[in-house]
Amino acid sequence: MCLLEQVKTMEDDFGAFSTSPFLTESLELAMEVENESSGPSCFSCAFDSLNGGRRFSAESYLASGSLKRVLLRLDPSPNDYEENTVELFGFQWVTEMALVESCGFLFGLLRQQILRLENLVQMNSSDFGQAAHLHSEAESIRHQCLKFLHYVKVFIFRYLELPKVENDGILHPYEELEAQLPSVLVEELHALTVHIGHLCELPSNVLAAFTIQNQAKVFPPSWHLLHLHLDIKWLVLEILHVLGEKLKGQVVYANHFINLTGENLTSTSLFEKHCGNLLSDLISLAINKYTKVRPSEALTSSHYPCTCIKELWILLIQLLDHRNKGSNTECFWSLVNTTLKNIFERPSNSDNVSGFEIIQCKDPLSFSWWIVSHLAPLYQFDRNGNLDEKKQKEPNWKFVEELLKKSTDTQTRVLEEHLRMHLQCCLTLCTFWDLNLSIVTILWDYYSKNLNSCFTVPWLGLKDLANVSKTSLSMLELVKRCCCEQQIPSLFNSSNSYFIFLSILAQIMKEENHGVHPWKQLKGRIYSKFHRKRMQELTEVGLQNFFNLFLMLAIVVETEDIMSRVLDLLDFLTPSSITASRRALIWRGHFAFLLIYVEKNMDISALAEKISNAFHEKAKEFLVTKNDYTQRQNLWTLLSTYIDGVQEVFETSCYLSLSEEKLLNDGFTMLLPACRGAELSMVLNFLQVVLARLR
Repeated sequence: MCLLEQVKTMEDDFGAFSTSPFLTESLELAMEVENESSGPSCFSCAFDSLNGGRRFSAESYLASGSLKRVLLRLDPSPNDYEENTVELFGFQWVTEMALVESCGFLFGLLRQQILRLENLVQMNSSDFGQAAHLHSEAESIRHQCLKFLHYVKVFIFRYLELPKVENDGILHPYEELEAQLPSVLVEELHALTVHIGHLCELPSNVLAAFTIQNQAKVFPPSWHLLHLHLDIKWLVLEILHVLGEKLKGQVVYANHFINLTGENLTSTSLFEKHCGNLLSDLISLAINKYTKVRPSEALTSSHYPCTCIKELWILLIQLLDHRNKGSNTECFWSLVNTTLKNIFERPSNSDNVSGFEIIQCKDPLSFSWWIVSHLAPLYQFDRNGNLDEKKQKEPNWKFVEELLKKSTDTQTRVLEEHLRMHLQCCLTLCTFWDLNLSIVTILWDYYSKNLNSCFTVPWLGLKDLANVSKTSLSMLELVKRCCCEQQIPSLFNSSNSYFIFLSILAQIMKEENHGVHPWKQLKGRIYSKFHRKRMQELTEVGLQNFFNLFLMLAIVVETEDIMSRVLDLLDFLTPSSITASRRALIWRGHFAFLLIYVEKNMDISALAEKISNAFHEKAKEFLVTKNDYTQRQNLWTLLSTYIDGVQEVFETSCYLSLSEEKLLNDGFTMLLPACRGAELSMVLNFLQVVLARLR
């Protein structure tokens, strides 16, 4: 078929669905393949760093354009199988007739070659000369199998014709065979999938080939057998898709197959079943990898043992979402979600597919978070295997919301170390997908009830105390980290789950939801959790978490409104319940808000007067308290907090034009004669710094 005929056929097929970008893409691809010397596309991780910057090998289904041609309804291999005869498994066949006349025989030869390769695996040798011979023979067998499967795909595209019944209703014998070919193909493809079985059922020495990295490109037969299994699993889907396109969506029934429930095997049911089994295979491989992953390493540990598995995931994304747009078939995320639920819920009914209920996973919830957060970035790859960060990414929020509800369910009692990992994954997904307010609602319902919790991991020890703030500036800096882009994988050790929640909240606050700012939708929900009783229930830890929340909000949304609400809420605290350390925390929080005002170039007059008056009262108490050591210590804790806070404000302010001087009052006049030793040294040092700034 010439180039113009290809484009015209494609345009007729798509009709109203054709768009200008689609035609442009098709023309470019068709022009590319005119000059292409192609071998059969295959999975291969046997390529080194000198691969021209490609993420996948040149013969991969993505980089070779194989997937793209299938999706665009172009000839799968335009430069191959063009002679009158084709060699398959050592025999010469008539190119345009072989599959019609000898379909069952050819698939039988394919199964024989697979058995030959399996026998070679048993002969594996450590002798280099023998190893090279085995590699060459195994490579040849795999090439023959691939050549045949690609031929099947090309035959369907080029030569398969829908039966044309003459007036008398009699078909030519060849036409009768051709009419039966789709049904025979469905039966043979089904038999092939049964023959090769599941990836997880392969011997351990074959599965171990995933980890082989051989720069000499001499691979054992086990490597070739494993990758042939991947090829077959993918090519069965491609062949069924091309068959469906050729028959314009017509369902093909297998003539001689009925399952145990009395249902006929069809091209559609085979595609769905094989696809489900393949996803189960891939998830099973991922579970095996996950068993070696620590929660702290979740985001840096990939789910695929080699790049071929990564490519297979991307191929499934592209194919399933492409089919979903043209019909009512399930999209990629829907199938993944169903597969995860089927595996982990382990239904008791006997109809459960293929024995996957035996998969063991100690922590299915954490695994689900891990696999979804690693699959989401794969949407950035286009049909050629190139990274395109601007490419639209399909979200999977509904499933993630279910995961989040389980993570924050008090009955589940998820450990802090796992909760951190879950929220790290959630934060990662927020960077890929569109705004979702429901996740904030779920998280806030949980954290609003647990504000008094420390959210620590016992085995992290002192590392986990990094979230305790000694000064107002360190308190603010800690919160600021939640409002800027962070290295998410490092958050496990540097932040607790509550701070990761604040990072998620800050991320969402930066976006708009259909022209409405998220704060307007979340404001009432957050404020409503803080009433008089709740404020009085807050411990010192709870008060710290209270300040962290509102400081973050003051940075990203309405600063003055937030500050006003904080002052109103703090008035709910009864003076008798406020210890010296809690009051010092309140003062540090107050100064952290002052620093935000200064950084935003807002006048601090009203806020400064409020805390300055409180300082004046405490300085007077300190002056008259001489012999009560405990009382002096408590008062000095407060006074030193004030001194540190004022110094930080003066050092932060650029021009001292925001009423900073209102923080200086005659409280210092009373403080100087009352100080002793180290106390006096601190006050004098503070005055020296302030005077230097005022000059």
